[in-house]
Amino acid sequence: MGRLSRRVAPAAAALLLVAGVGVGDPRDHEDALALREQGEIVPLEEVLRTATAQRPGRVVEVELERKSGAYVYEIELVDAAGEVWELKYDARTGTLLGEEVER
Repeated sequence: MGRLSRRVAPAAAALLLVAGVGVGDPRDHEDALALREQGEIVPLEEVLRTATAQRPGRVVEVELERKSGAYVYEIELVDAAGEVWELKYDARTGTLLGEEVER
């Protein structure tokens, strides 16, 4: 599966990889749905709730990538101060792997 990168509004982000709604290659959505149904990844909405609880802000980008054989959700958001944060989560467990301010 290739890189899934979408610039989306928060409501659309919650649906992007979960319901197959959005713009882009339909195979990406089908792949993500299959991974979720097989229990390979946790639902995106779960990770989005965690991310915005840990770092309140507006979600501007969501990616699901395969890195070193593991799936990683990368969530980019803008906080109230206007800083852009990238949070990375293990897509299998929903565990935060790291976060950083983008400069």
